[in-house]
Formats: sequence, C-alpha cells, structure tokens
Amino acid sequence: MKKYRCTVCDWVYDPEVGDPDSGIAPGTMFEDIPDDWTCPLCGVTKSDFELIEE
Repeated sequence: MKKYRCTVCDWVYDPEVGDPDSGIAPGTMFEDIPDDWTCPLCGVTKSDFELIEE
C-alpha cells in the first residue's frame, strides 16, 4: 500500500493504520480520504502530502 508524507511536518499516512482519530478507518487508501481532511499533526491539507517512493 502506498504511503504519503506531509511535506510540512513529515507525518506519514499509512493506509494500513489510517487515521482513526480523524475518522479514517484502517485500510483507507489516501486517494479515498475526503478532500477536507487535514494532517493530524500540523493541519495542512491533502495537497501538502507527497507519495513516498519505496
């Protein structure tokens, strides 16, 4: 599963974990997160995340 990193604070969205505190269930792909979701650490939007090349 593809992981995405916040370009501001380096928090990593891992789809296997999701973001339960924000209502994003484990198994949710980054592309399926609502557009109004924000980084749980610094509050920036999805557009400030980049794909982590593995």
